[in-house]
Amino acid sequence: MLHRVLIIGVGSIGHRHLRCFQTTNRVQLEICETNQALADDLARQYGVQRVFSSLDDALVDPPDAAVICTPAHLHIPMAHQLANRGVDLLIEKPLSTSIDGIEELQQLITQRELVCAIAYVMRQHPLVESAKQAVHDKRFGSLLQLTVTSGQDFPFYRPAYRETYYAKHTTGGGAIQDAITHMMNSIQWIAGRTTALVCDAAHQQLPGVSVEDTVHVMIRHGAIMGSLTLNQFQSPNETTLQLNFERGSIRYEFHNNKWAFSTEPEAGWLPGGQYKLERDDLFTKQANVFLDCVEQRTTPTCDLHDALHTLHTNLAMLESNQAKQWVHIP
Repeated sequence: MLHRVLIIGVGSIGHRHLRCFQTTNRVQLEICETNQALADDLARQYGVQRVFSSLDDALVDPPDAAVICTPAHLHIPMAHQLANRGVDLLIEKPLSTSIDGIEELQQLITQRELVCAIAYVMRQHPLVESAKQAVHDKRFGSLLQLTVTSGQDFPFYRPAYRETYYAKHTTGGGAIQDAITHMMNSIQWIAGRTTALVCDAAHQQLPGVSVEDTVHVMIRHGAIMGSLTLNQFQSPNETTLQLNFERGSIRYEFHNNKWAFSTEPEAGWLPGGQYKLERDDLFTKQANVFLDCVEQRTTPTCDLHDALHTLHTNLAMLESNQAKQWVHIP
């Protein structure tokens, strides 16, 4: 039996979800989009029969599940509306731009026994899964320190960024809420919850916006120390995560989809593993995992509680950058 899945907002990320959910061959897709020309074009392209210009219209006959791909400040109000009609949810990251309405949404999700997943897609990456397993297995002892270094030419990959939600913090924009949040959420899955941080961020280069495009964060996960750096203007598109344990280190190169390890001072890096991945592969896997949760009523890879912690972390980074001091995470 096919699941009726409503994609709400079919801009860049919504289009990708539309494409990748269709690849699962497990869904009957519907579109909700205020841009009628865009909606009609994608409906023709993907053979979607039901297209709505408002969420109210779409909920006259509620779908089984919905993917919320609107700007972040709209996520929670829409989630409330959908959950009240018994619709399972996949919400794009970040969960929101504030904590308003989230406690009530948690209660509603519990009362209605709904699936609510948040689309931090990096949790589907085999390197992130490998890192989580390495920490859990303690192959090299306890984790002591972690570092992330990331950067890309953002305008090259997202040329319309000036005209999207990215241009304003209030709609979920800037490098903190839109970019570094991916790796922060992944690290929280790998190393446990972030307990404190101090953040320095600034607008260094991106033309046409004033939000930060460069972020440096020092973090604590209890006794584990860490740091993340990210910019959105360097030429190479590279992200590296290094985990340093009591008896060795592991380096994950996401731009090469490979990892290596080292246990001796002069031995250098030894090959660990490598994966062949296309960008859509992670989103297709995410779609299948979400549909599995819907069918089996199981807990998603990133549930509402995990995403709320990452939201608190996003807000703490913004607060710390303004105050120039350490912030403790609830």
